[in-house]
Amino acid sequence: MTGSMRLGFHAPETEEELAALVFEAAETRTPLEIMGKGTKRELGHPVGAGAVVSSEGMAGISLYEPTELVMVAKAGTPLAEIEAKLAENEQELPFEPVDLAPILGYAPGDGTIGGVIATNISGSRRILKGAARDHVLGIRAVNGRGEVIKAGGRVMKNVTGYDIGRTLAGSWGTLAMMTEISLKVLPAQRETRTVLCFGLTDQTAVEALCIAMGTPYEVSGALHIHADLAARLSDEEIAGAENPVTAIRVENFPSSARYRANSLRQALLAYSPALELDGERSKAFWNDIRTLKMFQDKPNPLWRVSTAPTQAAKLVGNLSRKIDARVVYDWSGGLIWIETPSLTDAGAVDIRRQLAELGGHATLIRADDATRAGIDVFQPLEPQHAILSAKLKHAFDPLGIFNPGRMYRDM
Repeated sequence: MTGSMRLGFHAPETEEELAALVFEAAETRTPLEIMGKGTKRELGHPVGAGAVVSSEGMAGISLYEPTELVMVAKAGTPLAEIEAKLAENEQELPFEPVDLAPILGYAPGDGTIGGVIATNISGSRRILKGAARDHVLGIRAVNGRGEVIKAGGRVMKNVTGYDIGRTLAGSWGTLAMMTEISLKVLPAQRETRTVLCFGLTDQTAVEALCIAMGTPYEVSGALHIHADLAARLSDEEIAGAENPVTAIRVENFPSSARYRANSLRQALLAYSPALELDGERSKAFWNDIRTLKMFQDKPNPLWRVSTAPTQAAKLVGNLSRKIDARVVYDWSGGLIWIETPSLTDAGAVDIRRQLAELGGHATLIRADDATRAGIDVFQPLEPQHAILSAKLKHAFDPLGIFNPGRMYRDM
């Protein structure tokens, strides 16, 4: 490090203060660790930085127009605050963000909206409503030169620069530091119903989920969970069943949700649907899934794997012959949460070998510092993608001061 950049922890309260701080870091070539409240700090490679910059000083809802279905919030605003405000008007974030805070040692809702968008980790409803990035209307941020950049607006028809917002979503703070985010919100679901099947094998369960997804009943959750993980859920009947659980959710107005749940039961008769959860039990079940309750009590390594639903059961079957893997299939098998034993590499070699054969990518969500430092936490990039990523990094952060090495060691 050169120059006189102040070390330690910084939580600027204004965009101007942040821009000045980043400009100083750029001038002195001081690498910065970028974060919100730090609930996802232990995800990715450990960052070697001269100073830490948090968005938690820039918090609060700047604008909320319930009739226009638009909310604008500072990046450091806690997720819990945003969801509480939306609930007052019977609205919600349609992409149902996964809350990683509880599995990483924090309270539910402790993460910030900036962290939600920066990681773009969407929940079970993604199969119907889209990903977090799909609901970003506009964004304000500070790039690696200390310049304020803005893109998009506060209504869907204003798409100027919208791709910049989508680019920052999922960049894990390596391109720019967001200061304010404009989001599209939607009315909350009035009724939630969940059809459950017990005891299905992985292959049969994925088949049932894909059939459900092919119906006209607007399925908003398609999940299969191994028995030992289902035993960790809050619902006593489900936890005590001692069987794998396959869950299919429908939402909307009460009469519509009930009709579609009944229709799904008829469509899935061959798979023996055994139970239908009503509104409150359904909400509790899917809240467990959203907060990853089944992975909260044990600190074992946890992977998030995306692949084609048709390959999901084969991938897990092949992997289970190598290591003791406990699994939740979401998105009808397109997303797999895999808990592995505390091996030296957290099962990375075996997981990536399967992905090389069957397609997809994997991200290590939880592991100790030594494991994260020694393996590729994010899916290694193909050569052509690595070139594009390097160019994108240079365009936003030419001196490489934002979260150096967090995603990829040379960026």
